[in-house]
Amino acid sequence: MTFEQLAHLIQVCCEHADVYEIVVFGSQSVLGAKPDPGPEFTASMEADVYVRNDPAKTEAIDVNLGEGSPFHEKHGYYAQGGDPADFAHLPTGWEERTVKIGSPYFTDGRIGHCLSLTDLFLSKASAGREKDRPFCQAMLTRGFVDGKEMLAWVPKMPLDGAAQDTLIRRIRRWAKDVGMAI
Repeated sequence: MTFEQLAHLIQVCCEHADVYEIVVFGSQSVLGAKPDPGPEFTASMEADVYVRNDPAKTEAIDVNLGEGSPFHEKHGYYAQGGDPADFAHLPTGWEERTVKIGSPYFTDGRIGHCLSLTDLFLSKASAGREKDRPFCQAMLTRGFVDGKEMLAWVPKMPLDGAAQDTLIRRIRRWAKDVGMAI
């Protein structure tokens, strides 16, 4: 997904839900801070979105603009509605660090709040799925995040001590795998 596609999707999601703001989480939120991040970050054709405090509108976005919808078939990209609380572990205060996408020119004044690069990395690293490893490693090698700084954020994650220890080991291992000592 490109920045332009995400901007279009933000506009359409907001119009469909009759709101002016949505939250974009998941991998495509990288486009908020890095509009042209490189091909390893833009392979996904879905953007995870949600409408704050309105699960019904979030679900309607998923049904009407999601995978297999006429929108998806026409444009080749789609929105997946969900609540980040159900899918992602995010550090305390992530809502205040979002990066806004929006302008009268490319989103018709609608706003998409994308995860900060730090919050995106930690969310992906805490999930620890195989598909998240190359994404996080690319964030490290491209300098989107600093490995030592990511370790310093681990205590702010809503994880118990054992899960935090696992996350620390994972971040160190992924950094080492790409030749970074942290």
